[in-house]
Amino acid sequence: MDGALPPASPAGLSAYVAVSQLLGLTLLATTGAWLGRYRGGVAWHSPLQFNVHPLCMVLGMVFLQGDALLVYRVFRHEAKHSTKVLHVLLHGLALVIALVGIVAVFESHRAKGIPDMYSLHSWCGMAAFVLYLLQWLLGCGFFLFPGASFSLRGRYKPQHVFFGIALFALSIAACLLGITEMLLFNIRDSYSHFVPEGVLANTLGVLLVAFGLVVGYVLTRDDWKRPPLAEELALSMDFKTLTEGESPGG
Repeated sequence: MDGALPPASPAGLSAYVAVSQLLGLTLLATTGAWLGRYRGGVAWHSPLQFNVHPLCMVLGMVFLQGDALLVYRVFRHEAKHSTKVLHVLLHGLALVIALVGIVAVFESHRAKGIPDMYSLHSWCGMAAFVLYLLQWLLGCGFFLFPGASFSLRGRYKPQHVFFGIALFALSIAACLLGITEMLLFNIRDSYSHFVPEGVLANTLGVLLVAFGLVVGYVLTRDDWKRPPLAEELALSMDFKTLTEGESPGG
């Protein structure tokens, strides 16, 4: 009826989402503090260009990717198409920011004569970015633009959901490897003495893991999934009828 209040979110969901955002903002602040206090800050076309890389990867491949995954849990009662567009845009923004970070590290390596793509961190990080781009393109093709049949969308959706969570976990793992690599390159001799930079960087790693765990918990709670609205069910049946020639009651 008109004027009725929208259904409330499931108990606990809002609290977990709030915690995830607090953790996300804290890990961004910690990344900035580490780079600013101990690594000289960030700048383009300078010896500090490398520092653009960790900042962009944490912002894009972790924070924004995590928020894009949470869109369907947070916006539970808004139009499905609007939620889908926001999901795609956040992932796209994460990709653009991550690409800036990748360009920064390659240009920095070239300027300093450092070889590329030899470490486990670089292998995992590049795999995460390439697969993330492929996941985004396939998601746009199947779910955002018309053309894919109802049955094809249904068969692909479980894979899309699984790889979305898996790539988020891989991105965090790549960041953890990168943090360790930076520490070993820069403070190898003093790292074992619990120097402040090492403690701060380790804290960043713990925050990355905590953010990933909270986001993963929200995503894997079946009772927190976005319920389909009545009009969405009707549109789904109409789409199935048009693409597969089935009757809505068939």
